[in-house]
Amino acid sequence: MEVLPGGVSSDIWRVDLPGKRICVKRALPRLRVAQVWEAPIERNRYERQWLQTAAHAVHGCAPKVLAWDDAAGLFAMEYLEFPVWKNLLREGKAHAAFAAKVGSALAAIHAATAGKPEVEQAFPTDAIFHAIRLEPYLVASAARHADLADVLQRLVQRTAASKHCLVHGDVSPKNILVAGHGPVFLDAECAWYGDPAFDLAFCLNHMFLKSVWVPQARAGFLECFGSLPPRSRSAQRRCYRASCSGASTASRRWSTWTPPASPSCGMLRANCSSAASARCLVCITHGSNTRRSRPPRVGLARPADGGSRGDGRPRHDAPRHRPRHRAHRRFDRLARGEIARCVRRREERQHAHPQRAARA
Repeated sequence: MEVLPGGVSSDIWRVDLPGKRICVKRALPRLRVAQVWEAPIERNRYERQWLQTAAHAVHGCAPKVLAWDDAAGLFAMEYLEFPVWKNLLREGKAHAAFAAKVGSALAAIHAATAGKPEVEQAFPTDAIFHAIRLEPYLVASAARHADLADVLQRLVQRTAASKHCLVHGDVSPKNILVAGHGPVFLDAECAWYGDPAFDLAFCLNHMFLKSVWVPQARAGFLECFGSLPPRSRSAQRRCYRASCSGASTASRRWSTWTPPASPSCGMLRANCSSAASARCLVCITHGSNTRRSRPPRVGLARPADGGSRGDGRPRHDAPRHRPRHRAHRRFDRLARGEIARCVRRREERQHAHPQRAARA
């Protein structure tokens, strides 16, 4: 038996059995962080249930659960030897195709569990989600940034009130394995029946911040940023128009478009995952924006002759996809500029305080 590193909220062991390896995970009542951060160990049961539910919705997207003891707060699952996505991103290996698979898998899980009372009843985790997600991210940021407090508090209330489908709650690259068939999601301790936009926004936040962490791979990270939301119209309709018919407009259309950011946006300052508004790292600026309408439809209009060449034959070379909306292009330009400014400020701080930079 070997203790696996990196466990902040749980003890994790790799156990070698005859002919196979398994992984055993036990939740901790107090997380291994500098500040006092406590969370109920019942989250281990909901993590196990999320893995089982997700694997049923999308084959191979979660490890197979082998055994569990909810009273002791532990369960056993298969041990998978795939690279962790975060490690690949640290090396600058950012592939948009894999990011698209992550978005598609999340959308499929959301769609499979949307509007199902039995799933909602199996995950009564509002208090846990508030304790380990809303409070440390949004409520704590509101306490430190008084000018953003109203926006963040409204975001907390709106997110907590959204009940649409099963949410992972911690879609970070460190919790995703890169398998040959697609992503494998781990560490679902924050599992919650709520707003599907939270999962997407949480992962988009990481893609954006990785551009500051590894600036030489910035172009790849931004490409992953744009590829995470599923682009298929059928996927969007299947996941959010039909199954989330009761959701808010912003939640249903999280994968449709991204509004332009403001140069004075508080991105990174509050380090906020944009949660229910799902507005791609500009929730500080647009979180209370009342703009709800769909962006104008752009692209080539269908010709009167049905798309023929003039001789009656169909035009097979006609574009099948609409170009990116100008809001996307403007956001890309502003995002790159904001990242460049963050990198310059970090370098200036390191130059001004070399001893502090060395300790970091």
